[in-house]
Amino acid sequence: MVNGATRAPSACGRRGRGSSRAVARTTLDDLLAEARDGLERLTPAQAREAQAAGAVVLDIRSREQRRADGEVPGALRHPRNVLEWRVDPDSAHRDPAVGGLDAHLVVLCAEGYQSSLAAATLQRLGFPRATDVAGGFAAWLEAGLHVEPFAAGG
Repeated sequence: MVNGATRAPSACGRRGRGSSRAVARTTLDDLLAEARDGLERLTPAQAREAQAAGAVVLDIRSREQRRADGEVPGALRHPRNVLEWRVDPDSAHRDPAVGGLDAHLVVLCAEGYQSSLAAATLQRLGFPRATDVAGGFAAWLEAGLHVEPFAAGG
């Protein structure tokens, strides 16, 4: 109770500080390793080939990153902070261009770290073919693959 009122659960549905639930500590390296264990990560060239064969490339970089560095042609652009809401078939904010649960989703971030965590989350949402690009957009550039200038509408 706070000032005679019962504390409301936090936005995540759990009570705030003082929760008696024990949480096991893991490292970021462990989290990435666990995420990547379930992924068939693609090289940039493999990602481009998959896209040509119908895979959906999801660019989760921020608008500022895309403005500065350019964009992957044909990629859907959904920043990391809204990705699950744009992809989940049950979300009212879903992007229908993503396709169904059988879609081959290839997540792309700046360097291949956020994308691994995001792709693992998409698998948990029911997209078994979700994966990411090893090395991210930096590797895409290094591979010499085509990049377009930032599209102001995106």
